Order: sequence, then C-alpha cells, then structure tokens
Amino acid sequence: MKLFRFGEKGAEKPGIFFENKMLDVSSFGEDYNEQFFESGGLKKLAGFIEKNQDKLPVVPSGSRFGSAVGRPSKIICIGLNYKDHALESGAKIPDEPIVFFKSTTAICGPDDDLVLPKDSLKTDWEVELAVVIAKEASYVEEKEAMNYVAGYVLHNDYSERSFQLERGGQWVKGKSCDTFAPLGPYLVTPDEIADVQGLKLWLKVNGETVQQGSTSQMIFSVSFLIHYLSQFMTLLPGDIISTGTPAGVGLGFSPPKYLKAGDLVELGIDNLGVSKQKVVAYTPKINR
Repeated sequence: MKLFRFGEKGAEKPGIFFENKMLDVSSFGEDYNEQFFESGGLKKLAGFIEKNQDKLPVVPSGSRFGSAVGRPSKIICIGLNYKDHALESGAKIPDEPIVFFKSTTAICGPDDDLVLPKDSLKTDWEVELAVVIAKEASYVEEKEAMNYVAGYVLHNDYSERSFQLERGGQWVKGKSCDTFAPLGPYLVTPDEIADVQGLKLWLKVNGETVQQGSTSQMIFSVSFLIHYLSQFMTLLPGDIISTGTPAGVGLGFSPPKYLKAGDLVELGIDNLGVSKQKVVAYTPKINR
C-alpha cells in the first residue's frame, strides 16, 4: 500500500494511492499515527479498502500533501551511515551507528517551503530513507527486525551546519528547526519494496544533481539499525528512523555550498515518490 495524508496543515486527512487513483479514506476513521500502527491499522485499512474501494471519494486535484505520518513520539537519525559521506565530511568511518534525535516539531509536508532559520548561515540538504516502526520494539534480534517495519518514507534531513557543528553540544540544534523534516509524499508498505537495501536515491538543487546513491552503500543496514536502537530505547509504533545520507551534501563541496532564499530542492527514492521544497527566508511570527 501507498498511504498519504492530505489537506491543510494541522487538519490533514488520510488517503491511499490505489489503482492509480488518490482516494480519501477519512471514513476509515483513523489518522496514520501511533495509535493507528499500534492497533494493527495497516491490516484493518487493507480490509476496509477491499470492501469500500468503489465508494471512496477521489482526493481533489492539487491538494497539499502533509507528512505521511502523524507526529511520532520520536525521530531517530543515523549520522555518517554512508562511507562516501563520512569521507567527504572528513570523519572517521563509524564502528557503531552515530545516533541523534530530531525534534518532531521539524516535521512538515513533502512539498512545503523550507524556511531558513533566523540567523541561518549554512543550511544544508540530505536525502534519506526513513523507516516507520510498526509495533513496540525492545531488545529485538536482527533476524526479526524487519517484522517491526510498517513502511518507508522519503525524508530530507535538513541541517543548519553552523548550529550543528560550531555551537557546541549535540547535533540536535542544527537538525530541529521548523520545516527541517519533510516526510513523504507516501508511506510505502514493505510488500511494495523488493529490496530495501537496493534503492536508488537522489537530490537536486536548482536542477543540478548533487546527490546520487543507493541504500546498498549503507554501512549499517535497516535491520541492524532497528536491532541496535532497540538495545538502548523502546521504539514505539509510528517512530521514524532516518538512515543517513550519501555523499553530495553542501558541506562536502570545496568551497561548501549552502541554501539561500529562492533555491529549489528536489529529491526522490525508488518507489517512494518525489518531493520538492522551495527555500524561503525566515519572517518573524506575529503574536496575537
């Protein structure tokens, strides 16, 4: 299945891409969130679609895509998980996964604008495969890990490098700005993906291809990451694991290249769809 959420920000409705049609499944009565996954929502939704496919309305053309997943309990990111990216960053190849968190307030729709943070100097792009957890996972064996996957999502793990690397402390400061986690357009279930370690991923800035890679280049596989993370924390249904980015980020250029207002970022992963974000300048919010 290919699931998506659509509509105005904060009022998204659930949808499904079925037989080349975008169908509104609001009548199913559940959003794609922690409760949905925890209660076996994917299986129930499949049964609902089978019984009601001819009655479901088509999503209006031009509707906004929201994040493919309702706000999860956490976004866990893996740093330097592609050897070529580690090398371009001047970093040592990690012996164990580098783990950091990204605030869930960074989540936005896949085609929403990227808002440059206030005082941003070095906002960068990172195309990544994100994994959505299906059920509670704690101390999972690697051989069982893929049984805990609800699906996969395209993620642009935006980073403000000066916040991340020059301000001390954890990377989370440079990863969690508003609009820094566009997710989607689709959550694609595992049955639609023949080999999750064989997906091509790419990213363009203003039409120029700057990242091209394959999930086959990951240092730590999806199954290992689920196993590994579950040794340190309980993964909850709907949680996101973002699995790292290949070479070609702005930081890796000589001299580095960073985003500015007016730029257009486009990215995609095989079978997961394409997203695009227009870069806009920060404007102060008006308190009412």
